[in-house]
Amino acid sequence: MLTHPGPGEFTALRERSAENRQVGELLRTARQALGLSVAFLSRMDGTHQHIEILDSALPLTGQHSMTNPVEMTFCQAVMDGRLPPVIPDMRVFPEAMELPGARLAHIRSFVSVPVVLSDGSVYGTFCAAGLAPDDRLSPRDLALMEVLAQAASVIIEPGLREQERLSAIERRIVPVIAGGGPTVLLQPIVDLATRRRTGAEALSRFPQEWRMPPDACFAEANSIGERHRLELLALRRAADHLPHVSGYVSMNVSPSTVLTRECGEFLDRLPLNRVVLELSEHDPVEDYDALKAALAPLRARGMQLAIDDVGAGFSSLRHIVITAPDVIKLDRSIVAGIADDTVLSVVTHALAELAGVTGARLVAEGIETEADATALEGLGVDLGQGWHFGAATTVNELSDYYRRGEQRSPVPAHP
Repeated sequence: MLTHPGPGEFTALRERSAENRQVGELLRTARQALGLSVAFLSRMDGTHQHIEILDSALPLTGQHSMTNPVEMTFCQAVMDGRLPPVIPDMRVFPEAMELPGARLAHIRSFVSVPVVLSDGSVYGTFCAAGLAPDDRLSPRDLALMEVLAQAASVIIEPGLREQERLSAIERRIVPVIAGGGPTVLLQPIVDLATRRRTGAEALSRFPQEWRMPPDACFAEANSIGERHRLELLALRRAADHLPHVSGYVSMNVSPSTVLTRECGEFLDRLPLNRVVLELSEHDPVEDYDALKAALAPLRARGMQLAIDDVGAGFSSLRHIVITAPDVIKLDRSIVAGIADDTVLSVVTHALAELAGVTGARLVAEGIETEADATALEGLGVDLGQGWHFGAATTVNELSDYYRRGEQRSPVPAHP
């Protein structure tokens, strides 16, 4: 139920936006050009008509339904071919006079055209109505309404497609959250000198049929306001491995989630001397002081901080300088093929020197060959992980030692 606006005003059932205001101006143009009392955009969902944006020249103040069964509307009768799209005088059509719009709202003249989207589907109708018969209405007016309806479809379609995209994300993400979060597997982190496993990184895995990397899944969760909840569930599942695996467990989290009360309380309950918290290089930090304040008591109790994906962009150096991490993780883009690439070797050597100055350990991600592992060891890289040592797997499949020269599966054993 909605109170109609005053003369020359329009309102929307959806949140008033720039797009709605633009459509409202189109409706006002239609109403004024045709000399009618009301113009509106409706959405037809198959069972009901929803009047979404309305422009009225009348100071109507009563309560009027903005949603009606389609069989009770002029618009559906026009789309079914039972009424013409231009009706100068409702009284000529007995069927029209039986509809609530004529009996209760006293509509006597009407023009209705479909709003057709780019894929050919019908969103709804673009209409104008008058409280008196109007013999001036003609096919020329129909042409004007069709042009305005097409303009309205161009305006509303991007928002409609975005809402459809977000709804599809909700249908995927919400059941995962309800089920306790993503599956979390462990990828070994190996000392390159001794080839002993010192820890493991907890990696989230989502349904294989999504065909999306974890980063993209978390980004989609962020677009529907569910990133924090999803990340916290992933942290919980990562922490569940702690009693069953030796060494430390490295857990990924975004800087914004670290700042939530729920994250701080959860981390505070863990054996922090066995936890490395990884902050992605790709995620912006809005407030470094707040981030450092949130991390300080946890690091004081033994939790180590890692900066992930170093080398993939420019913000990682700022992260390193400001947060003084315990671990610097080299992005796979500067690791893969390093045995045969002088430039990558120079970059890695420089980062190894930076780690030495700051007292941080260096971990190389994405090691796929023994040649790269040996080259990284020679450049001063402490630890490594990648398919060469093993893909993310279950606790029971982790090894404690990886023989030098032993080549693991070149593809992940798990999705």
